[in-house]
Amino acid sequence: MTIFLLRRSAGLVATLLGVSFVVFWIMNALPGDPALVILGIDSTPQAQEALRQQLGLDRPFFERYLAWLGGMLVGDFGTSYSFRLPVAQLVVDRMSLTLSLAALGMTLTIAMALGLGVLAASSHRRPADWLVMLGSQLGIAIPAFWLSILLVIVFAVNLRWLPPGGFPGWGDPVAALRALVLPTLALAVVQAAVLARVTRSALLEVSRLDFVRTARAAGLSRGRVLWLHMLPNAMVPIITIVGMQFANVLTGTIVIENVFSLPGLGRLAYQAISNRDLPLVQALVVLFAAIVVIVNFAVDIAYGFIDPKLRTAR
Repeated sequence: MTIFLLRRSAGLVATLLGVSFVVFWIMNALPGDPALVILGIDSTPQAQEALRQQLGLDRPFFERYLAWLGGMLVGDFGTSYSFRLPVAQLVVDRMSLTLSLAALGMTLTIAMALGLGVLAASSHRRPADWLVMLGSQLGIAIPAFWLSILLVIVFAVNLRWLPPGGFPGWGDPVAALRALVLPTLALAVVQAAVLARVTRSALLEVSRLDFVRTARAAGLSRGRVLWLHMLPNAMVPIITIVGMQFANVLTGTIVIENVFSLPGLGRLAYQAISNRDLPLVQALVVLFAAIVVIVNFAVDIAYGFIDPKLRTAR
């Protein structure tokens, strides 16, 4: 197990370094001059050149990359061009909202998907199975931004049960959670539709194995066989999709936060891209990528605990 963890950890570090280099290279290869964006088109060439020197944009590429990487390792992501504040401060101020929204969305996704997937598998080729499959197909087809607008119209505008957008802060936890109900639903429905189908397929595949028939022949109840024998042995494909879906949920916050006017990292990323704020865009892209890589690392480690054969197979 130690060798397995060391291999996976080395892969994690190499992936993060590769991501940082690719992000920095792409951001610096984009057309446009940050000095011109900051100073405006009416600025003089002398002022633009002086700002480029101040920002270090006149230095060689690898020198700038290593300086940026070294600063990032100690929490210094530079200064935002548009907000004129440290990037780390902007990220920290908005991180809690985005991570909370992603965690709530992922939790609801798993709860909905497991329940519906188990229901469909246990009712194979019966009306409940057909309804779950039909609902999941509709969920997959609905764009998240369209679902967000529909939820606002129904639950905020017509029924007035929930706020249509905005975030009051964590000072009032009840109001904060009410503000996140609709965004969480918008994030979770599409992902739950995909995961429910995977859960159903995995359970049906396991149901054909010999140990399941043996458990049923031993007189175990249908529910006991399903939850204690079939579901644990179907977890590898389910966890695989969960890891992939966390990336979708996290990046989906960019759209959802803008629809619901939530002051999180997703909305900050949209503002940074609009303003061509390179230090802020670089930090946010690396942060999103790092979270996704770390989650997939955790999923990879979970494989080793779920199925010990995978520790030596890779």
